Amino acid sequence: HVVPHGDRTALFADGTGAITLIDPAAMGEGELDLLEETATEDPHHGVAVPLEDGGLLTTQGTEDSRSTVQVLDADGEVTAQTDDCPGVHGEAAAQPTESGDVISLGCENGSVIYRDGEFHKVAIEGDYQRSGNQKGHEDSPIVLADHKVEADPAGGIERPTEIALIDTRSDSQQIVDLGSEYWFRSLDRGPEGEALVLTADGELNILDPETGEILHEVAVAEEWTEPDNWQEPGPMMSVADGTAFVVDPAAQTLTMVDVASGEIYRELELLVVPHEIQVTTGTASGEYEIAPGSGESEGEHDDEGEHSGHDHEGHDH
Repeated sequence: HVVPHGDRTALFADGTGAITLIDPAAMGEGELDLLEETATEDPHHGVAVPLEDGGLLTTQGTEDSRSTVQVLDADGEVTAQTDDCPGVHGEAAAQPTESGDVISLGCENGSVIYRDGEFHKVAIEGDYQRSGNQKGHEDSPIVLADHKVEADPAGGIERPTEIALIDTRSDSQQIVDLGSEYWFRSLDRGPEGEALVLTADGELNILDPETGEILHEVAVAEEWTEPDNWQEPGPMMSVADGTAFVVDPAAQTLTMVDVASGEIYRELELLVVPHEIQVTTGTASGEYEIAPGSGESEGEHDDEGEHSGHDHEGHDH
């Protein structure tokens, strides 16, 4: 798993528990600068997040279970720990406080938030609630996440219609029912922190993360349902520079939506069935516009990708 945060990027290897920290700016110069190499106590399906103060947030666990999240300082000493995050999966960085980074992580009994040097638990209704796919924004205290409440769903796949808007200031969450299912590829954030969710009715829902109000509903795809095999192609989205790029494999289309207005401004037919999407500028600066009015001719545009969140967990997403 690859998690960029601040001026460092963490690489986490499930099979060995190895954590490698690199300087992404050096990669822009064609160099690979290994800043630090460490490892968890045991291999497991985990994640590591570099912190702005030089520390590191990481999961601890085994192949059979994982419930622990630790924060290590620059010297490798544990400064904060929680063991109350069963099945830990999914992370997102939110707007930092004066004390530093704010990180949300998904658990099977409600998310846990690292803030002001301590871990805080998000209260839930019932015994089981999983937000294993989370999307944050550096200027928003709200984290967008999926909302699953079935510990043992029929057929092995839960098809939720509700999302969670996790408030990292109050350790609470607002649940919003969109009335249509979605999957782990459905979530992203807009340039102003808007919460974007692509639902199975073919709509792109653009929400105000503070209120949960739907600002725009945009028809961007045919109706669909989550594939039984998560590795099969399905509708997906990536946001960059104010544009939501939505791919519909069934129709073989790429639709570009201006997030601020909710307007579709370009549609392309694809010659292949798309399986993944990642938007990148190909330049270190990323200072390009692709939204309407940029003055670029059709077929000539640069786009910027951004990372936040931990997208999926193999067969258990």
